[in-house]
Amino acid sequence: MLRRIRISTPVIGGKKAPVRTPDADAPRHPHPPPSPPLPLLHLAGVRSPPPSPPLVRLHQYRTTSTPMSRIHLHLHQHRRLFSSTSPPSRSWSPHEAFAAATERVRAGNFSWEDAHNLFDELLRQATPVPGRSLNGFLAALARAPASEACRDGPALALALFNHVCRDESGARVAPPTIFTYGILMNCCCRAHRLDLGLAFFGRLLRTGLKADLIVANTLLKCLCRAKRTDEAVNVLLHRMSELGCVPDAFSYSIVLKSLCDNGMSQQALNLLHMMAKVGGGCSPDVVAYSTVIHGFFKEGETGKACNLFHEMMQQGVEPNVWTYSSIIDALCKARAMDKAELVLQQMVNKGVQPDNVTYNCMIHGYSTSGRWKEAVKLFREMKSRGLIPDNFTCNSLMTYLYKHGRSKEGAEFFDAMTAKGHRDVISYYILLHGYANEGCFADMIDLFNSMERNGIAANCRVFNILINGYAKRGMTDEAMLIFTEMWEKGVSPNVVTYSTVIAALSRMGRLTDSMEKFNQMIAMGIQPNTAVYHSLIQGCFMHGGLVKAKELMFEMMNKGIPRPNIVFFSSVINSLCKEGRVMDAHAVFDLAIGIGERPNVITFNSLIDGYCLVGKMDKAFKILHVMESVGVESDVVTYSALLDGYFKNRRIDDALTLFREMPRKRIKPNTVTYGIMLGGLFHAGRTVAAMKMFHEMIESGATVRISTYNIILGGLCQTNCVDEAIALFQKLRAMNVKFNIEIFNTMIDAMYKVQRKEEAKELFAAISGNGLVPNEYTYAVMIRNLLKGGAVEDADNMFSSMDNSGIVPSSRLINDIIRMLLEKGEIAKAGNYLSKVDGKSISLEASTTSLMLSLFSRKGKHLEDIKLLPAKYQFFDGFG
Repeated sequence: MLRRIRISTPVIGGKKAPVRTPDADAPRHPHPPPSPPLPLLHLAGVRSPPPSPPLVRLHQYRTTSTPMSRIHLHLHQHRRLFSSTSPPSRSWSPHEAFAAATERVRAGNFSWEDAHNLFDELLRQATPVPGRSLNGFLAALARAPASEACRDGPALALALFNHVCRDESGARVAPPTIFTYGILMNCCCRAHRLDLGLAFFGRLLRTGLKADLIVANTLLKCLCRAKRTDEAVNVLLHRMSELGCVPDAFSYSIVLKSLCDNGMSQQALNLLHMMAKVGGGCSPDVVAYSTVIHGFFKEGETGKACNLFHEMMQQGVEPNVWTYSSIIDALCKARAMDKAELVLQQMVNKGVQPDNVTYNCMIHGYSTSGRWKEAVKLFREMKSRGLIPDNFTCNSLMTYLYKHGRSKEGAEFFDAMTAKGHRDVISYYILLHGYANEGCFADMIDLFNSMERNGIAANCRVFNILINGYAKRGMTDEAMLIFTEMWEKGVSPNVVTYSTVIAALSRMGRLTDSMEKFNQMIAMGIQPNTAVYHSLIQGCFMHGGLVKAKELMFEMMNKGIPRPNIVFFSSVINSLCKEGRVMDAHAVFDLAIGIGERPNVITFNSLIDGYCLVGKMDKAFKILHVMESVGVESDVVTYSALLDGYFKNRRIDDALTLFREMPRKRIKPNTVTYGIMLGGLFHAGRTVAAMKMFHEMIESGATVRISTYNIILGGLCQTNCVDEAIALFQKLRAMNVKFNIEIFNTMIDAMYKVQRKEEAKELFAAISGNGLVPNEYTYAVMIRNLLKGGAVEDADNMFSSMDNSGIVPSSRLINDIIRMLLEKGEIAKAGNYLSKVDGKSISLEASTTSLMLSLFSRKGKHLEDIKLLPAKYQFFDGFG
């Protein structure tokens, strides 16, 4: 493996020179007030020139795991590292050797061993190496991308320069020039050894060489990448003149980018305006403007970014594709797709052709906004312009498909991507995640197995997706099998893996297993985070481990992890109350107070609702009094819970009294409150009072939602006021009120009750025209009413329509159909539905079995028709 290059502090006269660091309290602005200039050597981390050159220690570059030697860079006599007793070769040409090596570097097949051989040969020769040849070779290494042969070209260049600077090879190599130092400083930037780059700059100054603009710009890069932006600004504005350099547009762009990257775009704008005042060759160009515009967008300063864009246009600087793409990207992230479309059109009108980045921004924006058609249209347009969609483009479209439950289309798109070579591990993440979310576990495992066949190794994130998919569906055993396979494949779990597994086990009440995994992760050196502790503590609360929960909380605090807050406790209390375990919830409530947490209105409301659900209204009001006594004000949710509790316990008058108290408490009923009142009154048969409450709701200005109309229409039908319900429904239809499928179900059933069968059928036919899809209850209403009316064939057709729609009938519906057919003497048709009874999702109800026994026993009137039933039901004739 490649090891990092390390450098010690420059040594001057046997002592370490102090390295200057920016003052944390210094003002951060692009043009600091004039101050006595510091020597430029100080910027490089050294003092004034010493009597002897510095000694810089550098780790040898290497690609193996063998122990590293120390390579010492200095100008004093040193023993040869690559010694050889072989005689020099007379035919060896250093110029040709370095030219060939340079070509191999560019081709990506020059290794450390090759460098070893090349410089070993150099030491054996008497022929000097031209400086230009060495510089060209080092420059090629500096720009070389990582390859199997050489993983870090810049680091190798630095190590080799170390070697040639020794006395024993110095005579064979021309002295370093300004170009050599420029290349080396650039290598330091690329190798992320910024301290070493500054040290090279200091050495350059001590040699008496005059820095040029390239070296000065590289110095700016080193300072900016070392997060010493203030010093870079100082060099740009005040010190470059000392070097005899005049900053150019590139100099300013380096510093502008650093300011924007560090969230100082306003200071970058100030520097940009200063740049404009200087004029000449330093006038802001499209790169400078685009950099600051992009910085403002990143900081959310959209207005400033747009103003600068207009200023740029007014100054006659034409935006390029990067400028437009930056603006489009920001607008897409803000979901302002209409504005992004206008910018894209302006871009094309200006003759600037969108590139892959531009289209990727737009396609990603459309996908995240749910506008699939526009995303596909732009995808096709992109290909028609000759641009090849990349993995990011394809992954954006796949993400949309899976987020919207279109896994089949997503899989087809993935196959198309794979056929064209657009496949990476991110694509697998998306596809696996989509299958997991939809519960398509067979497809998920098939895809997982295909990864290995296609040469893509499953990493920790892949296993986390699989484990989480099973865990979310409560399939804990399957999740644990994947966890075991993960170990067998040699993939180490991380904190996310353990968090998911522990949460799944804790939800299932398997506290022993979850604690075993908790101890296992600690033994592996993985520190549990807040999510892990919360899962364990919640599991203990939900499954009776209150003492263990306390221990875990104290353990958290001892480790410096913040203990669970009141939001966490409120969530646990609410979950327990919803399960009717209000006493356990109250124990958690007391524990939260005991450790110093202050319950909020949500905590109190959850506990009040819990007591109301179990019918303990007196205790619910005691909690209300405690709540008010500690200064927590009750709200509309509090009173809605109490009203719901009164109605569930049939204390209608108490509910009405409490409702009238709300204005005195300055609590205004909302839509939910009125819904509770309306539902409670209709259920109690107080139709007049309910309709009066509805008119009061309208007058109060409360929002009347579709759910409200559903309560009213259902309530009217429930209290046999069907004609009034139909009249209200028709009035609402005339007002173009958008109904949901529940209202259609209610009204279809109501129309059948009053024998308005044709209107019921017409209403069923109108469902699709209203943008709705019939559900299982819709079909059940139609089938039951058709069978009641004797329309057996129509009912059979309706069931087939439901089956073709992919809707699974409930066990209750199948039993109703069987009984109704049997009662009508339709034995053969009843037999068809009996064949659907599988004993699992659909099973015979007691009333169905009783009816069959009475019809097909020895004295039953349909004994002779028993052969029309499935074979497994032909045993009834044995009963007397």
